[in-house]
Amino acid sequence: MTLSNESIVTILVVGIVAGWLAGQVVRGGGFGLIGDLIVGVIGAFIGDWLLPRLHIAFGVGMVAQIVDAAIGAIILLLILRLVSGGGRRWGGGGWGSRWR
Repeated sequence: MTLSNESIVTILVVGIVAGWLAGQVVRGGGFGLIGDLIVGVIGAFIGDWLLPRLHIAFGVGMVAQIVDAAIGAIILLLILRLVSGGGRRWGGGGWGSRWR
């Protein structure tokens, strides 16, 4: 398998956009450009593996790739938060913070 320069650029663009979108949805502070890229690329693999098994398809093209990768990245971020204990859970200002 060989990757052309165009496909590498596509993977990077999809990864950055998906990582940023996932950070916005999960309400994290983000991991910076490199962290968002890594989360987005790993999320793209998760989305590419998981969504077809659930019989979910968003079509073809870059927008569909971004949606798939963003869903995978959101799943990855939620798993990372569960494993790490969450720190500031769900934005930190929920109803439970009044009782601490």
